[in-house]
Amino acid sequence: MTTTAPPAAQSAPASALQMTLRTVTIAACLPYLALKVAWVAGSRVGIPDGSELLAHETVMRIANALTCLMDASVIVLALLLTRPWGRRVPAWLVAVPLWVATGLLAPIVVGFPATLVAGALGAETVGAQAAAQASWLEDWVWSMVYGGFIVQALGLGTLFVMYVRDRWAPVWQGRLGALPPSPTAAAQRVIAVAAAGLALLPAALHALWAAGSTCGLSAGLAAGRTTDFHVVEAVHALWAASAAVGALMLALRTGRGVRVRVPLALAWVGSGATAAWGAWLAVTSLAASLNDPQTPTSVMHLTYAVQMIAGTLIAAAGAYHCAERTTPRTPR
Repeated sequence: MTTTAPPAAQSAPASALQMTLRTVTIAACLPYLALKVAWVAGSRVGIPDGSELLAHETVMRIANALTCLMDASVIVLALLLTRPWGRRVPAWLVAVPLWVATGLLAPIVVGFPATLVAGALGAETVGAQAAAQASWLEDWVWSMVYGGFIVQALGLGTLFVMYVRDRWAPVWQGRLGALPPSPTAAAQRVIAVAAAGLALLPAALHALWAAGSTCGLSAGLAAGRTTDFHVVEAVHALWAASAAVGALMLALRTGRGVRVRVPLALAWVGSGATAAWGAWLAVTSLAASLNDPQTPTSVMHLTYAVQMIAGTLIAAAGAYHCAERTTPRTPR
């Protein structure tokens, strides 16, 4: 993939809309960062007495420092997407962090409002798991954190679309049926079909758990399921399925009249969400005690691992497509 934008794009200043989005995105990071810095420094603001988090202070400080760095990277990305020097950054150094950020934030953008709607409609949210989460942090913390994440996602996502439009416009232009022949078509088809097949496992299991099945769940999780649990599982299933559909459409050219941006967006967001949350759930599950009834089972661990593999493979197939559409072809 080409690593530099045209000279005009490199020197073009950010528009008023881009500057506004950048300011809003950065501002949305500040409350979360302030809270995390306070916790790393030893503050207990937002943490009620008796919270389980207080029993693991060292682990909590390490985790808070890590997530603080992750959110600070959003500020760096917002600057990269709106400053002239950002057009000269190598393509992979832009795409990979944005793919991860998209993957981590997209499920929150869909899932958090869905849980609020479910609660407003009177859905049952009381249970062992809900009670435990309520005792970890005060209610205002959840609202502030997830509300900030949604603003960050919308701001950063819009800036990224504008950045791609200016730097790599050919990537998403046209319709599937009008795409030129690809020299790596066979490889893309193999990768897409294999990845889509793998994505069926986490998509199916998350869908089953969302529908109420306890197959593969630990005893603690099965006993403490809430409406929020079912909504989150449905969101994971949705993104895994979206990743598979987008990858297959791009590789097999299914739906020749469909604009390229549709399967590309499905593959980008779906693969990022599937891989990033698979990795996050796998890492956080390692900290669970073996005696904890909510410790993930082998089936859950397998699901998270397959999510990571499938999401990464789909991203690789998409990278082939993007590289070919942004690299000038040498005349024969």
